[in-house]
Amino acid sequence: MEFVTIFLVWFAVVSVGIMAGIYFAFSVFVMQSLDALERSVGMTAMQSINRIIQKSLFLPLFFLSSLACLLIAVMGVMQWEEPGSWQMVTGGTLYVLGMLIVTIVGNVPLNNALEATKADGPGAEAMWRRYMQRWLPWNHVRTLSCTVSMILLISALIRLS
Repeated sequence: MEFVTIFLVWFAVVSVGIMAGIYFAFSVFVMQSLDALERSVGMTAMQSINRIIQKSLFLPLFFLSSLACLLIAVMGVMQWEEPGSWQMVTGGTLYVLGMLIVTIVGNVPLNNALEATKADGPGAEAMWRRYMQRWLPWNHVRTLSCTVSMILLISALIRLS
């Protein structure tokens, strides 16, 4: 069981770190770059990103990292007296809530609304403003959640070794 736990936490550390980096890039420069473009160009680019990301390795990593963190949180509860358990529970739970749930509740509905809007249509300007005002704060939550989760999981890994 110890090997499985260590392997799972290692996988989570790496995958959560990758996710943190992706969200960090969007928070720090990608969205600002798209917003600096002419509106229809920025919207079209984001629509394309949203379509392509669903067909990329991002989606399997998104779900596998979420599953790993959920399992880690459960394993941490089951091994509560063991070293690193509270870090496993907290790091895994933070990732599931702050990344997976925030994405489902916050970012995906906005992505769907953006996809349903023609970039050169009559409601495009209002949609883009609303999208930028709401999507980016949710992404900041994902970035911070992933980063703190990764730190906690590294801490758990150190204690497990």
